[in-house]
Amino acid sequence: MDTRIILTSFLSLFTALTLISCGGGDALQTDGKTSDDPPPEKNGVIGATCMTLNNPFFKTIDEAMKAEAAKHGYDVIYLSGDEDVTKQLNQVQDFISKGVDAIAINPCESKAIGSAIKEANKAGIPVFTFDVKCQDPDAEVVSHIGTNNFQGGELAGQAMIEALGESGGEIMVLDFRSVESCLERVKGFKEVIGRFNASRPEGKIKIVAELPGNGNREKGFDTTETALQAHPDIVGIFAINDPSALGAVSALEKAGKQDQITIVGFDGELEGKKAIRDGKIYADPIQFPKQIGIQTVQSIVSHLAGEVVPANQPIESKLYRKADAESDPELN
Repeated sequence: MDTRIILTSFLSLFTALTLISCGGGDALQTDGKTSDDPPPEKNGVIGATCMTLNNPFFKTIDEAMKAEAAKHGYDVIYLSGDEDVTKQLNQVQDFISKGVDAIAINPCESKAIGSAIKEANKAGIPVFTFDVKCQDPDAEVVSHIGTNNFQGGELAGQAMIEALGESGGEIMVLDFRSVESCLERVKGFKEVIGRFNASRPEGKIKIVAELPGNGNREKGFDTTETALQAHPDIVGIFAINDPSALGAVSALEKAGKQDQITIVGFDGELEGKKAIRDGKIYADPIQFPKQIGIQTVQSIVSHLAGEVVPANQPIESKLYRKADAESDPELN
């Protein structure tokens, strides 16, 4: 064989081996890291509990918290309280017995959770709340991370006014009074409706019923179905989250009133966005659960490192209408 061919083949092989040994080539890289990069040092465990994992909102927070915690060397135990405050109290006690480094709580009940937080305080474990605040003034919470629910409620009120136009009419609210965040949404909604009514002699929007939707689809359906019989002239419904709004959608469809009554929801979960795209829900003030999950973990990590974090970290919501759904890459 020609010696020049042998030499050329040898040099090509040598170059390829050199590139491989130095980490060259996209196949050996993932997000700029090689397979030789060590995993983050294990720093501890975060215990987290939410009111329910039946709501996709809290599943997104779960995924975001675990992904962000892994970057900092923390594991997350993320549990569902299943809307049972006693179960959630037991979960917090279990976190304490396990000696977790921090606890993050989305309370099933804003006041009742205070006793569990105080137990964590005695054990020297820092507590953070997300999405829903604790309403026990004696319970010590390092920081709360969640949607600015009052501002979101104001956006919902604006959407209802926008949808009903000059005619106004009777509307109802599907609420969830045991949860502070939902109370704030209704408060913001009512304030905007009140200002609207004060500015006009007629065409007012009248809230004729505030009924429990309990934040879930089944209760939203049952309550709406009953309310339609007691208030046959309602033209609008404000539901404090997407599951209860979707329950109301089903009740309207069953009654054949889906084209007569406007629904404004809250959340921006995937099914809610689809309902907005399809014209079943008029609009949602949307939340950003991924950001809530990430920011909660970042705050925990910063606090454990001795840094000062803000006591309250509100995240603004944004109004999401049909036009937004039609251009949303998540739906296309």
